[in-house]
This record gives sequence, C-alpha cells and structure tokens, in this order.
Amino acid sequence: QVQLVESGGGSVQAGGSLRLSCAASGSTYSRRCMGWFRQAPGKERERVALLCAGATSTYYADSVKGRFTISQDNAKNIVYLQMSSLKPEDTAMYYCAATGIVSGRALPEIYEYSYWGQGTQVTVSS
Repeated sequence: QVQLVESGGGSVQAGGSLRLSCAASGSTYSRRCMGWFRQAPGKERERVALLCAGATSTYYADSVKGRFTISQDNAKNIVYLQMSSLKPEDTAMYYCAATGIVSGRALPEIYEYSYWGQGTQVTVSS
C-alpha cells in the first residue's frame, strides 16, 4: 500500500552530519505516522525519531535528543532525519517506517509501524 525508499546514508567522521530522506508513495501519506528506526550489529532495533502528519507531535530516543531532527515535506511526501554531531555509536542500518492509516492526534510512539523501507547504512568513524 505504501512504498518507502531511503537515501542519504554513508560514511562520515565523528562530529559530522548527514541527512536521511525517505520518499513515500501513495496518496495516504498525510494520514500516517512516519519514523526512523535503526539497528546496529548485535543490538535490538530501536526507535530513533517518530512524527505524525502535521508534525504536531514527535518522539525522539534519549540518545539522539538535541542532535537529530525529524521533519517532513508533505508536498513532496518525504520525511527527513537530519543527524548532527554524529557519534560512532550512531553506526547502524537506518530504516524508514510508516504506520497504517491513523486517526486522532495520539502520540506517534503508540502506533505499530508495519511498513518498512529497505534501509540505508550509516557508519560513523572516530
């Protein structure tokens, strides 16, 4: 129903910045919550940043607060993750994800994210 394609990953030095992009297909983008997740080798997948349509509510993992910003361009159906002050521990495969159709104005972290992109690798070296 929705196709997600990530881009923008790569290898950077610690302290550097990257901006990840997720292009979403379909006509229901504005009725979903979107998010970025990551999974590092040997670790569980974790929520990084989540946002619902209109950006009225966001969620950030404690480990990225103040460094990462999630935003969206609704006209282009793109969600971004701006990553600054990158640390080696940010190294992971980053996935864009989307919920099904949601209603109301609940917090984005309560929803199940069931649609996934293929991932983009972020590697931060020290």
